[in-house]
Amino acid sequence: MDVDKTGDLVTTPAGPDDGAEAPAPKKGGGRNLPIAFVVGISLGALVLVSLYTVKEIFLAVMIVFLCLGARELADALKAREIQVPFPPIVAGMAASPLAAYFWDAKGLVAVVALTVLAVMIARMLAGSDGYVRDMTAGVFVTGYLVLMGGIVALLMRPDDGDHRIVIFIATTVASDIGGYFAGTYLGRHKLAPRISPKKTWEGVSGSALTCMLVATWLMWWLLDDHRVWPGVLVGLAAVVTATVGDLMESVIKRDLGIKDMGNLLPGHGGVMDRLDSLIATAPVVWLLLELFVPA
Repeated sequence: MDVDKTGDLVTTPAGPDDGAEAPAPKKGGGRNLPIAFVVGISLGALVLVSLYTVKEIFLAVMIVFLCLGARELADALKAREIQVPFPPIVAGMAASPLAAYFWDAKGLVAVVALTVLAVMIARMLAGSDGYVRDMTAGVFVTGYLVLMGGIVALLMRPDDGDHRIVIFIATTVASDIGGYFAGTYLGRHKLAPRISPKKTWEGVSGSALTCMLVATWLMWWLLDDHRVWPGVLVGLAAVVTATVGDLMESVIKRDLGIKDMGNLLPGHGGVMDRLDSLIATAPVVWLLLELFVPA
């Protein structure tokens, strides 16, 4: 038995028949919370130390995690006999954050375009059988991870980029935490029963409240923006994208017939099980911070 990101218990592995009713959850059960807490704190400390010492270290940490996530995703796609051209994706994964950070958005566009081209060429060399299927999956991974990694680097590019990254990550994590407690203790009404049978509107409401509070506080404290409405809008946007990101990965896992993308992070699952909400939230937070608090 496991707990999804809104705190709701799931009693069956992900699969095409998971839309059936599950037994009522027991409050406070599920994953090993002490281990999950220790892993979460350790990851948070790694992010903070790298951001507030040498920001380029954070880029290196992010590239490593993105490559691990891409490896998990490529391995998961093999369940449907999809072979993703992995070497060009790894190259793009390493290059896109560096190009975005040192060259701005123009560098990111160039790297993503070249990665797509390289994926198409690399798969072509393996023959025509399944070419469209595998090449399409490779382009999907490029947009899902290579592009999003570059956007996070754009978020970090300004002088106060370390603060902006903290706002982005903390607000997204707040969605998980708020949803966990609200969903566990108050969850009654299902949000998307065909995708995530035990995710509830109460859990999303808890996520929204937590996101708005955290975003408003951090923007006031770190970016010296004492207005309330920008933080509220950032928080509302983040809860939507974080929830959608979680649901998107649930759809992927159900289609592939797997429960978790991996088991690298005890208490959390795989790297992609932690990155899903962050990936979907990054472009929205970047855009809103650019609009509300220009660098």
